[in-house]
Amino acid sequence: MTASGARDPGAAPGHHRREHAPLPTQLPADAPSGPPRVSPLYDPRIRAAAYQILLLLAVGVVAWIAIGNAVENLRNARVASGFGFLGNTAGFDVNQTVIPFTAATSTYGTAFLVGLTNTLMVAAIGIVLSTILGFAVGVARLSPNWIVRTLATFYVEVLRNIPLLLQLLFWYVAVLASLPAARDSYALGTAVFLNQRGLYLPKPILAADAWALPIAFVLGLVGTLVFRAHARREQAKTGRRLPVLAVGLALVVGLPLLTYGVLALLGIAPVALDVPVKGTFNLRGGMQLYPEFVALVLGLTVYTAAFIAEVVRAGIQAVNRGQTEAARALGLQPGPTMRLVVIPQAMRVIVPPLTSQFLNLTKNSSLAVAIGYPDLVQVFMGTVLNQTGQAVEVVAITMAVYLTISLVTAFVMNLYNRRVALIER
Repeated sequence: MTASGARDPGAAPGHHRREHAPLPTQLPADAPSGPPRVSPLYDPRIRAAAYQILLLLAVGVVAWIAIGNAVENLRNARVASGFGFLGNTAGFDVNQTVIPFTAATSTYGTAFLVGLTNTLMVAAIGIVLSTILGFAVGVARLSPNWIVRTLATFYVEVLRNIPLLLQLLFWYVAVLASLPAARDSYALGTAVFLNQRGLYLPKPILAADAWALPIAFVLGLVGTLVFRAHARREQAKTGRRLPVLAVGLALVVGLPLLTYGVLALLGIAPVALDVPVKGTFNLRGGMQLYPEFVALVLGLTVYTAAFIAEVVRAGIQAVNRGQTEAARALGLQPGPTMRLVVIPQAMRVIVPPLTSQFLNLTKNSSLAVAIGYPDLVQVFMGTVLNQTGQAVEVVAITMAVYLTISLVTAFVMNLYNRRVALIER
């Protein structure tokens, strides 16, 4: 026998190596079954829930104390609380309104709606324009043309490093205020004028029969979506690409124009244009975009577009270069390669930071108070708060509005992000 207990080949035939005892195949009857029991103090799930409950209780206590102190201070200062002031007559005018507003009959609640609609209008226009400009500049930053690439880089590096407030003042004071008076307006075509008082455009006036145009537009939009779905199925089956963009434009734009032409042939004018006319001292008619509105839209657009351009550039560079080389190998030109191969894949990287830029633009619109544009902050937190003294209610409503706008914007963008996200199999 060897030292390890194995049988030695030279040993006697009667000698055998020691065998280990077999392991028991069953646990004892009194052995615990299932995972070992852990004390609740050391269970991570229970501890996590307890920490969250304690945090909520702490926040609730702090909020209760703060509300109690605010109510007590308001009572001592004999300041009325509540939201009944929204029904009182405002007694002031707002020069730029989307909804009707008069000082004699409109209430503080209507003034709140005026500021809200002005803010939403600026935010919507700024988001659309800054997205278009930002994508163009972001793609231009990667252009093989040295001049285009350098100009795009200069635009980004300069505008995103200048504070937005200074840019708003530049557009309002240095650019728009230096325009000529109304009698010397710049004529941008036959029906568009620009002067110190703003931008004058033709104003559409809808007639009683104008309901046919929105219906035609909706039908064109539905037809575009149906044709797009058909084009995708056709491409998946045969690989043939249908002209979705051309057909969509023809339906969305052409169908309302065709409807308008048919109504005009029948002697019905659903839309009339009130064209501005240049007089001796002023302009008459048309639609006036005030300098405050123009300066705010320009400032927000060019400032936010610089950040969106960097987001787009980073998203394009995140796409594997092999995708571009494969598209080139298939014979695609640079334009279709960027539009059909690179950009769709880059959107998965672009959308999350792009959402942040949309939220920043909406919140930055509150700087309109510096140039006198009647947005929510200027009208509601400015004039209404000073007249009523309801500081707590006014500030709470304004905070809730901006929070709601941000949450809705983030929700919509997250839905789109999930749609373009890469799904791993």
